[in-house]
Amino acid sequence: MNFIQPENATLSSVLVLLYPVDDTIRLVLTLRPQYEGVHSGQISLPGGKREDSDDSLIYTALREAHEEIGIDPGRVQILGQLTEMYIPPSNFVVTPVVGYMTSRPEFIPDPHEVARIIEVTLSDLLDEKNLQKRKMKLRYGITMKVPCFNLGGDIVWGATAMILSEFREIAARIIKR
Repeated sequence: MNFIQPENATLSSVLVLLYPVDDTIRLVLTLRPQYEGVHSGQISLPGGKREDSDDSLIYTALREAHEEIGIDPGRVQILGQLTEMYIPPSNFVVTPVVGYMTSRPEFIPDPHEVARIIEVTLSDLLDEKNLQKRKMKLRYGITMKVPCFNLGGDIVWGATAMILSEFREIAARIIKR
């Protein structure tokens, strides 16, 4: 299914943040709090909309990650960007930014934006058994079977799952080298 991106779509970015813990590489996700909105209670990557004062979408991802989970943007090494994606329910165009920190960040979640921090190992993301299809209730009461990740009982679907799928494919190719 192709969606035509409207000219008035809001530019935004998210951060796929990698960091070591013991002998594993992890990445951070957040559980959004319950609120009146299309992404209430969903698992997401830290990020949000571009502000007029942001000089780039990389800056947006770092600023939003700082606001949402308290990471120090100065400690993040940017590795690259993934494919831009249009999200019809929120009318956002999201640019995923991949970054790396040399140690586990001290997370300081903003309770208005983050109900819970979720740390996922790269090996769990790469594990085929964690790829599933589940029935999910979408907008307007529509229920569909959608691809998702089951990461330690947390179900990641929608745009976040699509971003993680692209990242997973790239990471798997690099690891196989």
